[in-house]
Amino acid sequence: MRDDQHRFLNILGQLPARLTVEQAAWVLNCQAHDVPILVAARLLKPLGNPQPNSVKYFATSELLELTRDRAWLSKATSALCNHWRKKNEQRKARKGDEHHRSIPFPVLLPSDG
Repeated sequence: MRDDQHRFLNILGQLPARLTVEQAAWVLNCQAHDVPILVAARLLKPLGNPQPNSVKYFATSELLELTRDRAWLSKATSALCNHWRKKNEQRKARKGDEHHRSIPFPVLLPSDG
């Protein structure tokens, strides 16, 4: 957030009505790259019908409500943990495949004799 925006919001005394992905992540105490995971899990819904590659905004009032809902927080935490666990398993599987492919097989030549 720019300094002038920060000063304005301090004077106003409240958050803006809609938040960017980064700002939403701050409110939810997670990383910005976690927000699309929550959207894909249908635990968060951006405002309007944004295109896949467009800027997404989230309703501040809805986010603040969700932060007070223990059941939602539990679902969100589980969704994030499951996502990253699967990603790590996939990465380890790919790494294991690469390791097995890189091991050279000994070439056995018929002996002269």
